[in-house]
Amino acid sequence: MRILLLNPNTSRAMTAKIADAAREVAGPGVEIEAVCPAPGHGPAAVETHVDEVRAAAAVLDLIEADLAAGGSDAYVIACFGDPGLDAARVLVDVPVVGIAEAAMHVAAVAGRRFGIVTTLARTLGRARDLVARYGMENACGSYAAVEIPVLELEETTEACVALIGRECAAAVNPPRGEGVDAIVLGCAGMADLCDVLTARVGVPVVDGVAAAVGLAAGMVRMGLRTSQRGEYAAPPGRKHERNARQLASKSS
Repeated sequence: MRILLLNPNTSRAMTAKIADAAREVAGPGVEIEAVCPAPGHGPAAVETHVDEVRAAAAVLDLIEADLAAGGSDAYVIACFGDPGLDAARVLVDVPVVGIAEAAMHVAAVAGRRFGIVTTLARTLGRARDLVARYGMENACGSYAAVEIPVLELEETTEACVALIGRECAAAVNPPRGEGVDAIVLGCAGMADLCDVLTARVGVPVVDGVAAAVGLAAGMVRMGLRTSQRGEYAAPPGRKHERNARQLASKSS
């Protein structure tokens, strides 16, 4: 099984970090490859709505390049905004999993209510939009931003870990009101922090990269593909039969 991780920003250091996190949970028989766009073909970091649009275009370019080389069994969009997710599901009929969607579903299983801790406050609107889109309004109990730019997470310092940990702890044990039972980390660049943060705050801390890889691998093993009915049906003349033929030959 081959899963392609799509980091839509141009940071090779962050791409390598994401790949390491994915390989830790992939399990035997799962090949993980991580790719990112070349400089000038995607955003340096996804922190604004403009970056989001460019990231979505980069995701589609990366998938089309992979299809030209034979395709993969599943794709993971390794950016918490899940840019290009719907378009990618039109492009291929194998599983395509966004890390925000996967993390929220896993956190909702791990606890009754989860909180989101992300990078910049200006991205919280997108997080709220995704919570609503994924039907998680009742499960998501809090939102917080640590005001750490995405690229500062290429190599996470102890100061960054301490700041993220404080926000996680505040969501679990707020001064007033009900705390949450799990934390969703709102950036792929936080993928290496789950163990240390779980130990510090005492509740499950969910990284979307690991959650998405586990979900994608499980779907492949179950023989589940992306539905080609309705909005995910490919436009006439643009269905990528190569991917379907490749999977059919592997299963035969």
